[in-house]
Amino acid sequence: MADCHLIIDSCCDLPARMVKRDGVTLMKFPYIVEGGTYEDDLFESSSAQEFYEAMRKGAEPSTAQVSLQTLTETFTEAAKAGVPTVYLAFSSGLSATFDAACVVRDQVLADYPDFELHLVDTRLASVAEGLLVCEALVQHEKGMTAAELAAWATEARCFVNEEFMVDDLDALRRGGRIPASVAVAGAALDVKPLLNIGEDGKLALIGVARGRKKGIKQLVEYYKKNVDASGPSHAVVIGHADCPKDAQRLKELLMKEDPNVLCLECSIGPTIGSHVGPEMLAVVFWGRDKRENVSVADRIARKVKGER
Repeated sequence: MADCHLIIDSCCDLPARMVKRDGVTLMKFPYIVEGGTYEDDLFESSSAQEFYEAMRKGAEPSTAQVSLQTLTETFTEAAKAGVPTVYLAFSSGLSATFDAACVVRDQVLADYPDFELHLVDTRLASVAEGLLVCEALVQHEKGMTAAELAAWATEARCFVNEEFMVDDLDALRRGGRIPASVAVAGAALDVKPLLNIGEDGKLALIGVARGRKKGIKQLVEYYKKNVDASGPSHAVVIGHADCPKDAQRLKELLMKEDPNVLCLECSIGPTIGSHVGPEMLAVVFWGRDKRENVSVADRIARKVKGER
């Protein structure tokens, strides 16, 4: 293994067993339910069924960014170890944690000027972030240096394609992730919203489905249209918020279309689950370059700013 330390966060929504390995640190996001504060430990101390059943019964969990203390302790411990480090962070378009991490990095480097620390804004969330982390773990074990791994992740994030269906938009509205007007319109039309994460790392409503069965079929169509079998791995991550039967149906349809695809099923963790609610279903895979789908307005703005 390379002389490289990898920090990931619990918004990747991967099974805990996958991320427990040498040279990898999991940073846990906090969430609040009925006045109690808990750590998102990838459902090791509680179950997805318990969490989402509480939401079905009226619980309205909320979330917070990783605390400055946690960031400082995590980076300082890495600095003391002296191993070049990469942090793959939850999208800055959905949380202020990455910006806080940048501030803490500068403070830690002032005390440990020889420490090599790379922060990568994945611009991804949940199992989309998880797919990037999965392959980063592979590259980590293959021997990439910290600088190489950070550069790899910065480029690879643009090829993670995702689409997810939510039962309704109310939880996203409460968390401020979408405008209230969009949530109201979705409820009035009695449809299942389909969303993705744009190249800027923010949520975007990209379609609707008349019922869950049609929604599952649309997730499969999205995969067929956008998958690139030559990606880092020919795998699909299926994420679900306590709807295992729908996840199984999605898996069956995907494998019918592509018998060679490797499907990994993951539960949507409490941090993301607090905002999407029960019954969310997602499909994630390596596909088209998201930068090709940037709007004309954004392309003009980037040109003016001299950005890529």
